[in-house]
Amino acid sequence: MNKVFIKTFGCRSNIYDTEIMKNILKDKIVNSEEEADIIIINSCTVTNFADRDVRQYINKRQNKKIIFTGCGAYTQGKKLFEEHKVDAVLGHKFKEEIDKFLNFKGVNLGDFNFVNKKIIINISTTKAFVKIQEGCDFECAYCILPKVRGYSRSMDETTILEQIEYLAQNGISEIVLTGINMGSYGKDTNTSLAKLIKKIIKIDRIKRIRLGSLEPTQIDEELIELASDSVLEKHFHIALQHTSDRMLRIMKRRNRVSNTLPLFEKLAGLGFVLGTDFIVGHPGESEEIWQEALENFKKYPLTHIHIFRFTPRDGTLSAEMKQDVRGDTAKKRAKQIEEIVKKNNYNFRLKKMPLLVHIEEKKDGYFVGFDEYYNKMKIKSDRNLKGAWVKVKDYEVKEVNYAKI
Repeated sequence: MNKVFIKTFGCRSNIYDTEIMKNILKDKIVNSEEEADIIIINSCTVTNFADRDVRQYINKRQNKKIIFTGCGAYTQGKKLFEEHKVDAVLGHKFKEEIDKFLNFKGVNLGDFNFVNKKIIINISTTKAFVKIQEGCDFECAYCILPKVRGYSRSMDETTILEQIEYLAQNGISEIVLTGINMGSYGKDTNTSLAKLIKKIIKIDRIKRIRLGSLEPTQIDEELIELASDSVLEKHFHIALQHTSDRMLRIMKRRNRVSNTLPLFEKLAGLGFVLGTDFIVGHPGESEEIWQEALENFKKYPLTHIHIFRFTPRDGTLSAEMKQDVRGDTAKKRAKQIEEIVKKNNYNFRLKKMPLLVHIEEKKDGYFVGFDEYYNKMKIKSDRNLKGAWVKVKDYEVKEVNYAKI
């Protein structure tokens, strides 16, 4: 019997896809490359650096049979096969049939006319990612994902609810909904993200629902109303990418400051904390544009942020633009907005509101989890709290929150 190790690079959707493959292969799965006859690489290709990391991993594993899948299959799969670096290249479509391809040699990318139909049945965590959507219809200048994940399409609602029912029955009480452009869920099936969440809320034993990244245009009144009074966490991650309209046009983004700033102010006024993605150093980000962006950025009530320093991705429009922002300049700009958000987050936590913390692990003598505002809490306790939901009123605010119970 072939023993298989799966190496995962990249995003939550890839993590989910890997779990699907592990469930299909079951007893064939081993926990290290050394034990394996076959290594399946579920790759990421979002940046040139991601491609480099994958290639470096492959070069060190040439004594194993390698099946190459994931997003990188579409950008460098054929080349890797022709260089005899990998034995097989498979498109996303075949992940749910991976057991049929362990002896395959060649390149088969298939098409994007599919949605996931299988559910995860082996669970070893305190929370679970549930993929509800695949692909993206946006055409942002810097992004390769529409070319490697295809157009936006929604997973079947019945399959999603069946997945969450199964997870709940097996002790999972926190669900993280995810997708490539998750807020597009339902556009192709005459429903919406809010309508799906309403049905998830009715499932017993689900105590918290977290959402992946959303686009500003995907936050509607129905979703806001749901989040105000339900098990949906009090945290929205809404992708801005920039806060200069001139830069947003260069990036081919759909959002503008005039519509996102009022949205963020409204949500903060309702008690939500807000996170975002932000790219610094994109071509065209002159000092004048940056100063405009910085002044706008300070107005946004942001408490969480993922900052990306731009790197050109071959095959995108941005990669063809003049790379006119120095690396040290981009690094400095990233630090400026990071400090603003860090201060906002600290000030928010100083309000010392009662918190409901879901403990995920024990690390360095502390039980570690997150509250409903997606802030980390470290707890000292003589009890075993892993997996527990803990109400915390008395805690100390430092770089993260600390408590003793």
